[in-house]
Amino acid sequence: MGNQVRALRIAAGASGGELAASSGVSRSMLSRIERGLVSPSVETLDRIANGLGVPVSRFFSDQTVRTDFSHVPSGRGILIDRVGAVSGYRYELLGHQLSGNLFVEPYLVTLQSQARPYVTFQHPGIKFLHLVTGRVSYRYGAKLVKLAPGDSLQFDATVLHGIDAIEEGPVSYLSVVFTLRD
Repeated sequence: MGNQVRALRIAAGASGGELAASSGVSRSMLSRIERGLVSPSVETLDRIANGLGVPVSRFFSDQTVRTDFSHVPSGRGILIDRVGAVSGYRYELLGHQLSGNLFVEPYLVTLQSQARPYVTFQHPGIKFLHLVTGRVSYRYGAKLVKLAPGDSLQFDATVLHGIDAIEEGPVSYLSVVFTLRD
């Protein structure tokens, strides 16, 4: 229990004194709870949860065994060969989500020299796109947006979308698709 309280406090960026003040629990009691010297009452846990802005149930879940953490060193993403993929679009998977009902697909997409504009991508979910290099015109339904490095888009991916024109290469962008699992 104490480890959970401490981990949540640190994740919230709060000192022991700050959490004590926001929760109405004495600093010494909070310290004893975090060190596992005392078992807090339900009322005390409720006050600490309110101070952290989390439900009391967070103290009872074992967050350390979750499997939704991935670390991909630079240049070490998994190259994905997508069946029926548009020629010249290179997809490098940058992470994965293994638990929960949210499916997250983060890709670094690089347009190779043979890549051509393609505006008929359409799939379930919400897409976030962040242009890293190059300049493009990006189509979303009837809307056309010019993108430069550092520009971002977020949209419903069920609408036809894609690169309408490659203005300046090389082009690379971060594409993250969020969908719910059945």
